[in-house]
Amino acid sequence: MRELLRTRTVPIPAGDRHDRPRRLRATPALRELVRETRLHPAQLMAPIFVVSGRGRREEISSLKGHARLSPDLAVAEAERLARLGVGGVLLFGIPDSKHARGEGAADETGPVPETLRRLKSAKLPLALAADVCLCEYTTHGHCGVLDGDRIDNDATLPLLADAAIAYAEAGADVVAPSAMMDGQVAALRAGLDAGGFQSAAIVAYASKHASVLYGPFREAAGSTPGFGDRKSYQMDPANGREAMRELELDAREGADILMVKPAITSLDLLALARQRLDLPLAAYQVSGEAAMIEAAAERGWIDRRGAVLESLTAIARAGANVIVTYFAADAAAWLRETR
Repeated sequence: MRELLRTRTVPIPAGDRHDRPRRLRATPALRELVRETRLHPAQLMAPIFVVSGRGRREEISSLKGHARLSPDLAVAEAERLARLGVGGVLLFGIPDSKHARGEGAADETGPVPETLRRLKSAKLPLALAADVCLCEYTTHGHCGVLDGDRIDNDATLPLLADAAIAYAEAGADVVAPSAMMDGQVAALRAGLDAGGFQSAAIVAYASKHASVLYGPFREAAGSTPGFGDRKSYQMDPANGREAMRELELDAREGADILMVKPAITSLDLLALARQRLDLPLAAYQVSGEAAMIEAAAERGWIDRRGAVLESLTAIARAGANVIVTYFAADAAAWLRETR
């Protein structure tokens, strides 16, 4: 009797016998056939840090494989990205000198406008975007004009608009205000339209948290605040409802694309925005996210290629149409191998 009990088969309900999700995981071809989220190089945007001069390349120690590039080298890098099928580039400028009010952001002879003019002449199949902020251009490293130790929101808006106009005039298809000043999208839209650049699109850093994951970027851009922090204008990472409010406000002000940042800690917000809003969504896989993957891969703790593609897939699955990532070139090359 004991032997019989040990070998007796327990009946399985008919419904359970038929529900076998593993059937569609059995082979690579089946898995590819039913894949719900598909990455494509064209949805990736690569950040490029530009400086003045010619033949100038300055390695960024905390961002493996990335450097500050003079306009001629930036164009060469953009040509490489275009050959890989990457969708666009996002330019950040590092000036030779800084000022209290950051007026250099709108200097038509600065590194960003010069690079844009060269890129436009090269006629590459890339969307050309330029970040619009003052932090790289101010002596104090904050994203706006100071009034004592306070950031003056409304005094900052005209300077952001001036920079956006300078970039559009130089050839930017897209301007990307990242200063997190209230009303910045409306200010840029009004300035661009008045300047005759109605076709220039705005991708708004709408939900940008005051995150610890920006460290490598601040080294790359030389934009670490000289005092205090950015918590009075960048968002509290704990606030999801406020993030939705920021996204909706920027949509009403005229943004063409809405961005969340950092990507990996904003996937819930990205998914919620996808449900609520009809505009294209972007997510920025920021420098700290890239640095963590690189550091773990160097130690042999994770597979670099797998971690990059898995993280980018998660961002796309959450709802991003556009992903700004330091892995754009590598990811594009890997994706082309599998096509």
